[in-house]
Amino acid sequence: MKATIQTQGSQFVVEKGDKLSVNRFPNTNEGDQIKIEQVLMVVDSGKPTFGSPTIEGASVTAKILENKRDKKIIVFKKKRRQGYKRRRGHRQHLSVIEIESIDLK
Repeated sequence: MKATIQTQGSQFVVEKGDKLSVNRFPNTNEGDQIKIEQVLMVVDSGKPTFGSPTIEGASVTAKILENKRDKKIIVFKKKRRQGYKRRRGHRQHLSVIEIESIDLK
């Protein structure tokens, strides 16, 4: 069974056992279970079910494996011949989750 979910501002196609890196879930720790209720589409044994925009009663249960920070991204701005340059860095906060079950009611 596959499902298309929307979480943390992004859409993913998931199956049971998949591991994803998504934007960090606030106020959660490693080992916590989360329930994602924004299920956009489910494919069960070749038969798709579409929501408008989401499927009523469908949910995906996931477990947070770790909370971490992504690699550093350098933001560099420069205007030539003006003596202007700025260098900033940014590290995104991530949660690594594992899909445990897809429930369709």
